[in-house]
Amino acid sequence: MTKDKQGPMELPIHKIAELVGGEVVGDLDFVVRGVAGFDDAGPDDITFATSAGYKQRIDETGAGAVMVPFEVSESKKILVRVKNPYLALAKVSSLFHGIFQPMAGISQQAWVGDSFRCGKAISVCPGVFIGDDVTLGDRVTLYPGVVVGNGVEMGDDVTVHPNVSVLERCRIGSRVLIHAGSVIGSDGFGFASDGNQYYKIPQVGIVQIDDDVEIGACNTIDRATFGQTWIKRGVKTDNLVHIAHNVIVGEDTVLVAQVGISGSVTIGNHAILAGQAGIAGHVAIGNRVTVGAQSGVAKSIPDGQVISGSPGMPHRLWLKTSNIITKLPDMKKKLNELEKRIERLEQA
Repeated sequence: MTKDKQGPMELPIHKIAELVGGEVVGDLDFVVRGVAGFDDAGPDDITFATSAGYKQRIDETGAGAVMVPFEVSESKKILVRVKNPYLALAKVSSLFHGIFQPMAGISQQAWVGDSFRCGKAISVCPGVFIGDDVTLGDRVTLYPGVVVGNGVEMGDDVTVHPNVSVLERCRIGSRVLIHAGSVIGSDGFGFASDGNQYYKIPQVGIVQIDDDVEIGACNTIDRATFGQTWIKRGVKTDNLVHIAHNVIVGEDTVLVAQVGISGSVTIGNHAILAGQAGIAGHVAIGNRVTVGAQSGVAKSIPDGQVISGSPGMPHRLWLKTSNIITKLPDMKKKLNELEKRIERLEQA
């Protein structure tokens, strides 16, 4: 059985404005009964417009009200003017869309090992495996197919979606969300060669995930060779991200889909690694660094840099380089012609 934690089904627009720190232009008593996309919204819905294209089409939406930036002040629609409409949408949407979770309790079809400790109101679904010496905090939810290895510790308000494995001795903080299919604590890729064959290096460390982290679907986060692979507070990862052994990911950093991070990399706070970026081992990426999509980073990056390309280089240099690459065939042709002319002049 499941329960649906529904938010309020309707709210007056002035209450929504209070929630998001905005101001209403229009009927303060208009009642909002839903949240929808710009082109799909109905007369009782609220939507948002941030891009230039949508801001020019505000009067075309079917929504009764629109969240807009402060620079927008006039429309036939009721407006909620806010600093960040996209963030405001996230807050408002959570009020109208229910969150489904299992009823509290431990299913008789789950396996629970020895010396299990837990807080109040936990939900353990059928098909969950919990090893020995596991500790769960309050309001932890484990969906079907979750494996929790021996000695794992989790804080409060943790949600682990189906078919996730959190392997032995790993530590999970509070308010952590792990999406389906991820593996936390798989062995790091460590092998030593004698020139003929490879010998496995035991991976005896752990993974530590701090508070307020969200891990996307099908992530693989390897345990450390020694010590810990550390995902610090507030990190958000997209789907299909790989984090190798002994990596440290700083607070509030974002890792977009298919990012691959090699072993012993240190990433600072508030960094952004865009889709398919690859980071070579043992480099340091500073605070507030942005690494562009499909970039290959082979050396350390100081704070505040924007990097693109492979090998990674400052973004402006990459733009100039990319522009030149498309002109290389014509440049080569002209160079060949110049060489021939010089050769004829020399012969004369």
